[in-house]
Amino acid sequence: IDDYLFCFFKKQLQNVFFAGSETSAGTVIWAMTALIKNPTALEKAQNEIQEVLGEKKMIDEDDTQKLPYLKAIIKETMRLYPVAPLLVPRYTMESCILDGYEIQPKTTVYVNAWAIGRDPEYWENPHEFLPERFLNSTIDATGKHFQLIPFGSGRRGCPGYSLGIAAVELALANLLNSFNWGLPSGVKKEDIDTDVLPGLAMLKKNALRLVAKKRVSS
Repeated sequence: IDDYLFCFFKKQLQNVFFAGSETSAGTVIWAMTALIKNPTALEKAQNEIQEVLGEKKMIDEDDTQKLPYLKAIIKETMRLYPVAPLLVPRYTMESCILDGYEIQPKTTVYVNAWAIGRDPEYWENPHEFLPERFLNSTIDATGKHFQLIPFGSGRRGCPGYSLGIAAVELALANLLNSFNWGLPSGVKKEDIDTDVLPGLAMLKKNALRLVAKKRVSS
């Protein structure tokens, strides 16, 4: 029994660390990838941070509530590059009809969050990185709006949503606040790819290589 409990708790801890760290880190990397390919958005985000926070060196969780454009960037990143593109599968208990399709009992159903986030029925210019689409918008990523469900929805949505969002906001805000970001010599923004590693999580295949220079407050 002791060995069984040890293995059980070990597996649960591994799940917690993976779900809480690798996914958040992956989202930050995708956000930086999108921003370095869209320097106007990068500059706008840094200007917002400087205008709101001035010369403050480190950003805390309360500060992120004053950064609507940063939040829009994260929503847009999760729309285009959801770290969990196929949500946790569901298992039907009984027959049902969905959009004219009959789904039999005991059917495993996958929800493709990646495809939903790029569906032109819901999104204008769906393949473009446009954080502005979320400014003055009521759409959030909590599962209330089904066109943006990176954490799933309902009672079986990701329980770590709040922690995950806070971790991504803090990491990205402090990276943008502390450094100016550029590309290595000879590399153009068009050279930055969005290839993905195989697996359940959508992580960047090729490392994102950037040059960071300490920001000096004006």
